[in-house]
Amino acid sequence: MRKAFLFLATVLCGLLVATGAHAQKSGSTSSGKQTYKWVDEKGVTHYGDSVPSEYSQREQQVLNAQGVEVQKRQAEMSPVEAAAYAAKQKEEALRRQHDMFLISTYPSVKEIENVRDTRLDQINAQISASEQYIASLTTRVDGLKQRSMIYAPYNTKPSARRMPDDLAEEMVRALSELRTQNSALGQRRTELQKVVDQFDGDIKRFKELRTSAAASVNDANRKK
Repeated sequence: MRKAFLFLATVLCGLLVATGAHAQKSGSTSSGKQTYKWVDEKGVTHYGDSVPSEYSQREQQVLNAQGVEVQKRQAEMSPVEAAAYAAKQKEEALRRQHDMFLISTYPSVKEIENVRDTRLDQINAQISASEQYIASLTTRVDGLKQRSMIYAPYNTKPSARRMPDDLAEEMVRALSELRTQNSALGQRRTELQKVVDQFDGDIKRFKELRTSAAASVNDANRKK
């Protein structure tokens, strides 16, 4: 089983590296004749051994003697377009990097699920501890509120005494801590959902990569 995983991982790594290399291809061609392909302002496709100057800033492809595209030159872009293109390229590179991480780290979907469950158990334990602490804080705040009811301004009787400074300070601290802990609890619950979504995506992508690798292996076997 381990050998089968290593073999599939090797195939997948090769596919991903090849994909990355294709995406970053510099456009080197064979020594044969090159043909340029471009589209004019009316959407008509043209071919020739050179691109007219009025279309030099448009997107164009370079074809080898067999008519196969060996280079693609992007149209001249505005700063906004260039930034968007760079962001897309970066996103693609990160995706390929993550794909290689998945196939080189996990031998099966079950292993991904085990890592996910361990992480979720940790966060759920933190959530449980936070909920218990918040419950104790709430009880404390409720007690402080009950104590404060005999003092002004909560007690509106003219004879009511001013709330002692130490009681007022303790209530402020308790309420502040309660707000802080509720905020932290909300963040942990958000983190929990993010982890669930992340691993769901990883499992789906892992299955796609394994299917692609298996198809490549079968295709190679048929050609033998």
